[in-house]
Amino acid sequence: MSGVTTAHEIAIELKGITKTFGAVVANDNIDLDVKKGEILALLGENGSGKTTLMNMLSGIYHPDSGSIYIGGRAVTINSPKDAARLGIGMIHQHFKLVEAMTAGDNVVIGTGLDRRLRKKTRCAKIRDFSARFGLSVDPDKYVCDMSVSEKQTVEILKVLYRGARILILDEPTAVLTPQETERLFTILRKMKADGCAVIIITHKLGEVLEISDRVTILRKGRSIQTVSTAEVDAAKLTELMVGHAVDLSLERPETEKVPGMLKVRDLTVENSEGYNALADVSFDLAGGEILGVAGVANSGQKELCEAIAGLMKVKSGSILYRNEDIVGKSPADIIKAGISMSFIPEDRLGMGLVASMGMADNMLLKSYKDAKGPFLDKKPSRELAKVLIDKLDISTPGINTPVRMLSGGNVQKVLLGREIESNPSLLITAYPVRGLDINSSYTIYNLLNEQKKKGVAVLFIGEDLDVLLELCDRIMVLCHGRVTGIVDAHDVTKNDIGLMMAGEKPAQRGEES
Repeated sequence: MSGVTTAHEIAIELKGITKTFGAVVANDNIDLDVKKGEILALLGENGSGKTTLMNMLSGIYHPDSGSIYIGGRAVTINSPKDAARLGIGMIHQHFKLVEAMTAGDNVVIGTGLDRRLRKKTRCAKIRDFSARFGLSVDPDKYVCDMSVSEKQTVEILKVLYRGARILILDEPTAVLTPQETERLFTILRKMKADGCAVIIITHKLGEVLEISDRVTILRKGRSIQTVSTAEVDAAKLTELMVGHAVDLSLERPETEKVPGMLKVRDLTVENSEGYNALADVSFDLAGGEILGVAGVANSGQKELCEAIAGLMKVKSGSILYRNEDIVGKSPADIIKAGISMSFIPEDRLGMGLVASMGMADNMLLKSYKDAKGPFLDKKPSRELAKVLIDKLDISTPGINTPVRMLSGGNVQKVLLGREIESNPSLLITAYPVRGLDINSSYTIYNLLNEQKKKGVAVLFIGEDLDVLLELCDRIMVLCHGRVTGIVDAHDVTKNDIGLMMAGEKPAQRGEES
């Protein structure tokens, strides 16, 4: 945006905002401004202070020092109620809706607004308001029956209905298909045209470049620079985020495939509520191949991983590892059978590692049962921990420091390093780079490619479609627990994947059954 900005054009201005949590400085003397009718992207690595800063605008935290100005007037925001009164609305990654109520009830609950209006009149008012911003919301539809995209739209309507002119969205596209993302961007552009100020917290550089007018980059709690989006590219934004140039290209090495490493046939798995989380899922995975799995949240990805790893009961179907059916085997049974499998779960500290133990002791978790006598020889695990610290550039005070004290990226490196060092022939990994910074993410991608070159069969559950298309050989798409397509990653577009994620069949090219 060009020209001189006058005071009345500024919707929000932050001056010298500092916030600490004990010895940790989350935000350090940050200055930031957002204009009316502007979309500002807030960009930074994991732990750079983005969400903390926005939580102070939305009243969840209070700054230790600094000033907040709304429309040129100094304000104090001590609670979400104060923020709402000032016209600020924040839409969090995890929605705050009452599932058992309708969209209309969720919009007005807790506000005291329109409580005396008849339901018909209230719904008409909500529909009129939705039309103004191009929101597609059925006021009578129950939230529990909605897709993720519909729930997000209700959240946007809720804050706008309550008078918000400043909207903050935290990772708004994390669980959306490309088509749903485009619909969201259309809504945000209409809000911008209506004079609203919009702030998006995201890590997806392509979306930053597509939707924002300016970008503010945070690094280690400090504001590094605010740039005009039209004047930068993904490489420049990455360099500002991490402090040095980063190669954003992903390798997809050609390897000799070893067929039949894993064959899944007609797999059906029930969830804890007795519904089919997976229904008749069939696919093959070869050694020397990375098979990506795409799908919106809760499409059966978790259940697929855990069923193969022996952590979840299978209702019907077969899981053949080198033609041996492992259905009904526990993880211990799988190991006893000499099957070399590694599973890196989504819940790193809940399922993968013991949070209170250090790296060295966590290395023992794969092998302690093999001990010949009553005493454990900890020397090999200590040596392995030291090797992984050097090999994967793990930042830790020491091999005995509890892993819960490490950052998300370092925790993931510990887990992935341990599993890879066990020399698996089958590696299952669920969202391995979720919440990680760019450097850590590319380290993980390189490790997966190294395993592929060694002939390992890799099942990669991911959420970034650009990465799936660049890294994987084939992509399997799940929708409501069913396979809607298995396609060659060379011959498919992001739009095709998005349609499959929504339950539509792909074009015939590259499709396998």
